[in-house]
Amino acid sequence: MADNNIIINVGRQLGSGGRIIAQKLADRFGCKFYDKEILNLAAKESGFSEKFFEQNDESKHFFKALFHLHAQHVGDNNFYPNRFSQESLFQFQADAIRKAAQAGNCVFVGRCADYILRDFTRVANIFITANLDERIGRVAERHQCDRDTALKILNHKESSRSSFYNYYTGKKWGFSDGYDLCVNTSILGIDATEQLIAEFIRKKLKIEER
Repeated sequence: MADNNIIINVGRQLGSGGRIIAQKLADRFGCKFYDKEILNLAAKESGFSEKFFEQNDESKHFFKALFHLHAQHVGDNNFYPNRFSQESLFQFQADAIRKAAQAGNCVFVGRCADYILRDFTRVANIFITANLDERIGRVAERHQCDRDTALKILNHKESSRSSFYNYYTGKKWGFSDGYDLCVNTSILGIDATEQLIAEFIRKKLKIEER
């Protein structure tokens, strides 16, 4: 295990600005950034199509998606039902996350990376939230929809995200005792929140100023 690698795991509520902050942290500390990029690594790890992982991303609705999966999405592998389980899908992603963390400095967004990398020593686990009104506004802007529709999208996505996290980690998604730092971006704004988090990470992981 590469004990000197910088590992930053960012959990986030939808519309909180968490992904933007994670990208800024990656740029600041010279880390590779992994959000949906981890799905490509998991696809290579498993030999299955990336579309297969995209349809099941941070969701515990594996078999529902499986029945709607076209054969070409399976790739060149033979169809072995015992390989297609929710647990094996998660394991492919977990293996990809561990390999990336061993290879160099990384920022991971979601996907239970804080749990998967719990045995790594130089890790900062962050959770980012924001006031509901702001989150609804960002989701509405992103999806070009009204606020009622945005709230439905937000509730649906966060229900899937929390179920996925709680099931695989045995912890509670978004509960402060599972993270090193929880921050509300509505208080300071995106840029100032990123700076605050960066200072925390710098002290926790003993990173010298560049």
